[in-house]
Amino acid sequence: MARKFLKRLLPAPEKMREHPSVRVFGSLLHDPNLWHLNRRSVTLAVFIGLFVAFIPVPSQMLLAALTAILFRANLPLSVMLVWITNPLTIPAIFYFTYKIGALVLGVDTHPVQFELSIHWLEEELIKLWRPLLLGSLLTGLFFGLLGSASVHILWRIHVIHRWRKRRLQRESRARQSD
Repeated sequence: MARKFLKRLLPAPEKMREHPSVRVFGSLLHDPNLWHLNRRSVTLAVFIGLFVAFIPVPSQMLLAALTAILFRANLPLSVMLVWITNPLTIPAIFYFTYKIGALVLGVDTHPVQFELSIHWLEEELIKLWRPLLLGSLLTGLFFGLLGSASVHILWRIHVIHRWRKRRLQRESRARQSD
């Protein structure tokens, strides 16, 4: 069931290989492990996608794809999960990660007045980058571990349920044949 659901959700490997953001990896995309839907590849893909989603860098999809290729995780799922941070959610998520980082570092937070200028980048970003980066790493690690552990446990429960169901069906057929 989990595999069927994910197959419907994820794009076909052929379509994904043609996407411009992933095409740069060329022949590396022919590794069949990047497209498998098993507990290991999906669990690892969830960790990679969630972790990279919280890292404040441009080209998160590219970073997620590269990491998925290196660790042979499910590529489409890794890349799709990065979109948790999108233009609508980025301000709230990165403000939250900044607050977490400031709390851990013991730095006072002050209201940030964003201004798209070189002066703002020079003045304000100097104050913000340490707590933002630390908070992003900690939050990404936390949610990546939480997500991958949840997927691993739910997948395992699903498999155990299917084993029990098959065993009961076999026992039922054996009783009927007697």
